[in-house]
Amino acid sequence: MFTCRFELRVPPFADVTHAQLHREYLDMVSWCDDNGIATVIVSEHHGADDGFMASPLVLASAALARTDNIMVAISALLLPFHNPIRIAEDIAAIDLMAPGRLSVTMGVAYREFEFDMFGKDRTRRGRDTEEAIKLILQCWSGEPFEHEGRTIWVTPKPVTEPHPVLMVGGSVRASALRAARLGLPFSPSTPDQSLADLYYEEAARLGYETPFAIVPDGPSMVMVTEDPERTWAAIERHALYDAGLYNSWQYDDHHNLTAVDADDVAGLAASGQWDVLTPEQCAQLVRDKGSAMLHPLVGGIDPAIGWESLELTKNRVMPLLAADG
Repeated sequence: MFTCRFELRVPPFADVTHAQLHREYLDMVSWCDDNGIATVIVSEHHGADDGFMASPLVLASAALARTDNIMVAISALLLPFHNPIRIAEDIAAIDLMAPGRLSVTMGVAYREFEFDMFGKDRTRRGRDTEEAIKLILQCWSGEPFEHEGRTIWVTPKPVTEPHPVLMVGGSVRASALRAARLGLPFSPSTPDQSLADLYYEEAARLGYETPFAIVPDGPSMVMVTEDPERTWAAIERHALYDAGLYNSWQYDDHHNLTAVDADDVAGLAASGQWDVLTPEQCAQLVRDKGSAMLHPLVGGIDPAIGWESLELTKNRVMPLLAADG
């Protein structure tokens, strides 16, 4: 299985523009749908120098409008910065247009700047997120109900039953327990199996019968090329920028597996999260791990490099896997 991840960052030294990357994103998403990519992943951050995408529902809905089969996953939507009733309405509208093809991981957010920007209390992020998820799920009943002295009524309701795919994100024990309490799948941002174990234990204690956790283990960026040395040289500055900025955003109460502290290509490659692979190596990665996460516009690279990676995936990697039977 292949996934394709987009963030649409443009570092100050990049030669592309945000407008160009947004157009490339739509073209690449359409290509993914035509060529067997299972899922497109988008995300959310605010107030970043490089213009990290801030409107994931807009980007997701645009991708779904350009495609017929592919899943689009928002990982993650930073719920403390949104009105949960509007989120319920927007996801319902998307689900009516593309039933069952949107998956949203609800994140608690972590960057202090973003909480200041939206006037939110970071110390309440867990409680606020849990209350918001409960409200969203209630909104999707399609029936009016009372909430804080107001009548809430979200119409039309989503078509997917029992509701559109929601997952709970996070990287600490509280996140695992929250997911179990809410009776929702758990998608941690860190490869910590103990979090998944805690989630399953709490789900069993609460009588939640269908728990499901997705524990990432990387790599979180795969680029396919006939000449890894050439491609590493072309993307090195962009990759180090991307990994370094993510690393600078980490806190004691948050960790993302994409955050890597590296000074050079060797450090990135040694992390296990950044792989520039030949078609044969990529095919072996999929055999070993079951999937590969392509990142064709990582760090604002020349889109031609990303297109080369996608075409090699189609023309070289997929045939190698198909030959396995």
